[in-house]
Amino acid sequence: MTTVLYARVSTADQTAAHQRTQAEQAGFTIDHVVTDEGVSGVTTKLADRPQGRRLFDMLRAGDVLVVRWIDRLGRNYNDVRETVAEFMKRGITVKTVINGMVFDGSTTDPMQQAVRDAMLSFMAAMGQAQAEATKLAQTAGIAHAKAQADQTAYRGRKPSFTRDQLTTVRDMNGSDASVSAIAKATGLTRQTVYRILEDEAEAEAVLARWS
Repeated sequence: MTTVLYARVSTADQTAAHQRTQAEQAGFTIDHVVTDEGVSGVTTKLADRPQGRRLFDMLRAGDVLVVRWIDRLGRNYNDVRETVAEFMKRGITVKTVINGMVFDGSTTDPMQQAVRDAMLSFMAAMGQAQAEATKLAQTAGIAHAKAQADQTAYRGRKPSFTRDQLTTVRDMNGSDASVSAIAKATGLTRQTVYRILEDEAEAEAVLARWS
C-alpha cells in the first residue's frame, strides 16, 4: 500500500511543505507528494492539471490518497464528486487531513454508501460555495484596499497570517471546527482567528495592502 499526498498550491503564500507537515502531524505516513502549483481548483479539473493527471496513472487498488481537504482536489462540485467516485471504483481510498474523513468503495451496505455519498456531495458543494464566497470577499477586500490607498499610503500593521492560513481558517470554519481547533491547526492565536472570522473582507484587504 502506498500513501500519496496531493497538494494543490494556488497562491504564493501556500506551500506543499506546509500541507505535508499538517498531514504528518495528523498521523499520516506519506510515501510520495504530488503537487500542482498555481492551479485554480475552480476552472481546472484534476485530470487536466499537470500533476493531477499523474495521480490517475500512479495510484493502484489499495493505495491511499491524502488531501488536506476535499477542496484540494477541486472546487467544482461535479468534478470533485466524479473524481472521488472514480478513485473509489479503482479501489483507492481518499482521506482528508482536516476532520479525518474517509471515502472508499469497499462497503456494500446501502445505508453506509448513502451516508458516504451524501457527505461527499456536501463537502464538494461546500468547496464550490466557499470558492465563490472567497472570490467575493477578495473582490471586496481589494476594492477596500484600493479605496484606502487612494486616501493614504499608510498600509497599517503587517498581517499576522498568510494566505494559506486564511484559507485554512475558512475551510475549518465551514466544517464547524472550533476556534481552538482552527488556532491549533494554523498556528495562529485565538484572537487572530476571531478577527479573521469577524471580518473576512478586512482580512482580505490587509493581505491585499501588503501583497
